[in-house]
Amino acid sequence: MKSILVTGGAGYIGSHACKALREAGYVPVTYDNLSTGWEDAVKFGPFEKGDLTDRARLDQVFAAYQPQAIIHFAALSQVGESTRDPGLYWRNNVAGSLTLFEAAVAAGCLDLVFSSTCATYGEQDNVVLDETCPQHPINAYGGSKRAVEDILRDFEAAHGLRHVIFRYFNVAGADPEGEVGEFHQPETHLVPLMLQAVDGQRDALTIFGTDYDTPDGTCIRDYVHVKDLVEAHILGLRWLKADKPSEVFNLGTGTGFSVREVVDHARGVTNRDVPIVEGQRRAGDCAKLVSGSTKAQEVLGWKAEHSSLEEMIRDAWAWHQTGHYEK
Repeated sequence: MKSILVTGGAGYIGSHACKALREAGYVPVTYDNLSTGWEDAVKFGPFEKGDLTDRARLDQVFAAYQPQAIIHFAALSQVGESTRDPGLYWRNNVAGSLTLFEAAVAAGCLDLVFSSTCATYGEQDNVVLDETCPQHPINAYGGSKRAVEDILRDFEAAHGLRHVIFRYFNVAGADPEGEVGEFHQPETHLVPLMLQAVDGQRDALTIFGTDYDTPDGTCIRDYVHVKDLVEAHILGLRWLKADKPSEVFNLGTGTGFSVREVVDHARGVTNRDVPIVEGQRRAGDCAKLVSGSTKAQEVLGWKAEHSSLEEMIRDAWAWHQTGHYEK
């Protein structure tokens, strides 16, 4: 069976991708330093602990498994933290990715699927965001991801490192079979924070900013189910293996929901109240980020089949009630 190196495979999206890879007939090899991931989430293939900045360790893993391709998730991803400590993000996300790409080229592993973000587009309210929109990130998280995209283009020109770049919108939900799910420490994502407030693990959900230029004053985001998201990565891998050219795709549904709308849907799904408090805006947050692109559907044949807000919250709620990983 063909091995695929999955950086960040112990994390939220990476662990779901490893399950999808195994189901597609691959052997997912997780490479993760466990700074934000969980060893208990590595259930679908071998685990190799290591840091992206450790070239010698990467060389060992490439030599041992001779992967056919790489899916690169590993990155720090908290917008607020990136605003407070940009150096951490440039050092980890950019320098780490550069080291990975150099090791991949040296090993002759020249197909790579990259986890990027809609945060590379920055503040472009009332604009339908497709892959042709200019990239003007307003925080170090988005800036670091854009920089890695630039490095990939240079490495393809110089070394033939072909790639598919996916710019995600907001990812939510959990494995419908409950094998893996979303859990961060500290938790920063809306849906799990909201569910923690629902069952009393926290006093309330804080809504950061209620004075945005949106219909109800709260931020609007485009949410996509993690199961749909990782299926796109399988399609991206097959695209490269079919010797197709490097490409960039947005992954979103084209529908935006405000924070208050998400809260209202959670009340309906859980049949419980969601206690909330209103807070100040967070630095680096945009008012609205919604995908207008159908390129992934038209080119890759991707479909967001599970990305209704109800299904995402229902699967996340089921996972939340099963318990979580422990370190």
